[in-house]
Amino acid sequence: MRAAVIVFPGSNCDRDVAVSLRAATGHDPIMHWHADTELPKVDLIVLPGGFSHGDYLRSGAMAAHAPVMREVKARADQGVAVLGICNGFQVLTECGLLPGVLMRNQSLRFICRDVFLRVEATDTPFTAHYAPDQVIRVPVAHHDGNYFADPATLDLLEGEGRVAFRYTDADGTASAAANPNGSRRNIAGVLSANRRVLGLMPHPERLADPLLGGTDGAPLFSALAESLAA
Repeated sequence: MRAAVIVFPGSNCDRDVAVSLRAATGHDPIMHWHADTELPKVDLIVLPGGFSHGDYLRSGAMAAHAPVMREVKARADQGVAVLGICNGFQVLTECGLLPGVLMRNQSLRFICRDVFLRVEATDTPFTAHYAPDQVIRVPVAHHDGNYFADPATLDLLEGEGRVAFRYTDADGTASAAANPNGSRRNIAGVLSANRRVLGLMPHPERLADPLLGGTDGAPLFSALAESLAA
């Protein structure tokens, strides 16, 4: 599997993702600068977390119009897998590859802590190494992670099985207390219609090695390595 990590001014999780991809595939990903339009042929494109362009205007709004994003959208339309984590999720909604929007946290405060997620969909190249309804522990670190969409869009996502992850407690119950940011229906990650684009707010790359205190994020990267192997 050949992967590219898109690097924006203000990205701060690009190297973390690269380490996880290297561990899963045995190969270093391409670190691709956002202003370079010539994106090499790859099997996976990752939009990492951070604060692209300082979150000016609103999170992800400027990065969504970066020169490389035209090619990212074209590759996604061709079926290339695209993963957006935290700020990357925000960029995916801003550029129209995923529905909805990421709003200011309900608390109006930056949140940085571990949360529990229930795996809602396992029939994707991102989640194939998780079990249905498996509860995993993954860190979040965001100020604008409140996922919002209108009721019709939420119903569509639910009906098509496009909710990939949901915030829950340790027992897998999706409650208001387990929701760190106020996201509608406790949604933590969503899929595109062809299930080849995933956006999620939590950071699997930050809990993908025993030295980091856990490995619940590692199966996402190993699933991609297996699913997208040439």
